This record gives sequence, structure tokens and C-alpha cells, in this order.
Amino acid sequence: MKACILIIIIMIFMVQPLYAIKSASVHNEQVIVHYDESLHKVAEEILRIYPDVKQDIENTFQAEIDFRPTVKLIKNRAAFKGISGRDEIVAVAFSKRDLIVIDDSRMKTRPFSLEVTLKHELCHLFLHHYVGNKGLPKWLNEGTSQWVSDGIAEIMVGENRNLLKQAILSGRQIPINDLSDRFPEDERSLLLAYEESKSIVEYILKEHDISGILQILNNLKRGDNPDKAIFNALSVSVDELEKRWIDSLKKRITWLTYLGSYHYQIIFLFAALLLIYGYIRFLIKKWNYRDEEEDIEEEQS
Repeated sequence: MKACILIIIIMIFMVQPLYAIKSASVHNEQVIVHYDESLHKVAEEILRIYPDVKQDIENTFQAEIDFRPTVKLIKNRAAFKGISGRDEIVAVAFSKRDLIVIDDSRMKTRPFSLEVTLKHELCHLFLHHYVGNKGLPKWLNEGTSQWVSDGIAEIMVGENRNLLKQAILSGRQIPINDLSDRFPEDERSLLLAYEESKSIVEYILKEHDISGILQILNNLKRGDNPDKAIFNALSVSVDELEKRWIDSLKKRITWLTYLGSYHYQIIFLFAALLLIYGYIRFLIKKWNYRDEEEDIEEEQS
């Protein structure tokens, strides 16, 4: 019994340091940063870059960020996953709390950087404040935040690339209306949802410039539902917007352009096939040569 108690006490002391990570905070009049104690330099970097990130967003939307967000820096990836709920996510914004949580362990993983990630998540908070609880479509929220942060999302792409091209070529893209309230749960569909959101916003910008996005946001802000906000801003329905967006992609995406993105893989595959072909020919010649020798030996005997 005493031995069991001793083992339990030892386990408690061994496990406790894993969770008893000391935290600290720094702040100024614009932003508050909470961080795991070992990330003090990163927290100071947040204070340094925040004014420029804030100014960039204000200049883009011609509106002021009049709230002071809190940024939480997490050192441990497992601890961050417990907050975000997904291993692919590197940062998350909680709009109702003006809170940004960043997995610092991923900030040196290309293409992520502290500045780009902060800008992306701050844009989410800004859009929530700007539009309010007026039904901002998730695809518009995510697509706009990606555009503002130079096309970078908050999710690790991994090996799943060209999902949008595949979806367009096969006609299996996710309908815009299905991306209004939430994104899919499975990894492949989730990545596709991010790609689609970015692409749709880029199409709107190409056809209507930033004024198109701003007008949609202003219409939502004054109380229009998403369908009406988009129609009043772009003079097209959501269905027509989706059709035109897909048509524009089909003009650029063909099986040749899709395969072209895998040209290195194709070259290696072709080289491998040539090697296999050459080896097979060598074996055939070797067998033929052996048969000829056997025939000669039989004639001689």
C-alpha cells in the first residue's frame, strides 16, 4: 500500500512540470500579449510589429481598429491543439473575446511567419467588429483574411495541393452556400474550403476591385442578408457569382495545366518507366542468348 502511494506521489511530481508552464504578459495601449514564459522575445516582437499590422488593415478597409485585442502565444503544440481542436491549424481567432491564439512552434514553418499570421487573425477580428453579428459568410471572412495576409491561411496545407484544380476539373467543388456558416470537418474538404474561399474573393477583387468587397461588407453592416448584400454590391446573385467564378477557372484550368503542375513527378515517372523497359529488354536478350547457346550445345552434341 505504501509502495502504491509512493508511486502515485512520484508520478504527480513527474507530470506536474508538463502542465505547470509559467506564463507572463506584456502590453501597451494597442495590444495585450499573454505568453509562455520562455516566449518573452516573441511577445516583445508582437508589441513591435502590431502597429504596422494594424495600420495595414486600417488602410486596406479605410476603417479604424478601435478595439484592443489579446494575443496568446502557445509554445507547446499539443496544448495549442487542445485549444484549436485540429492539428492542421496554426492560429485561431475568437472574435467574441477579441482573442488571437498562436502556435509559436509553427511560426518558422514556411510559409508562416509571426507578422503574416497576426495580420490574418487580426483581420478576422476586424471583420467581426466591422460587420457585427450580421451573418458574415465564412467563405467571405476567410477569403478576405487570406487576401489581406498575402494569400496565407491559418492551416497547414501538407501534401494536399491543387485540390481546387482537381475539384473544378471533376465538377466536385463545394457550393458557396455550403461554406456560409461553417467549413467541413474532414481534412481534404477543409483544405478545399480554404482554397475556394481565397479564389472566390480573388475573383471578386479582379472583377470589382476592393470596392466590391467593401460594398458587400457595408451592406452586411447595415443589415442586409448575405444574398442581398452581394446582389446590391455586385449586381449578381450568389448563384450567378458562383457560376461566373467557376467559368473563369475553367478557362484557366485544363488537364494539361493541371498535369503541368506535376511535371517533375511526370519526368521521374517517365524515367522510371524507361529504366524498367530497358531492364526488361535486357532480360529478354539474356534469355534469348541463353536459348541460342542451349540450341548450339544440342546441335554439337
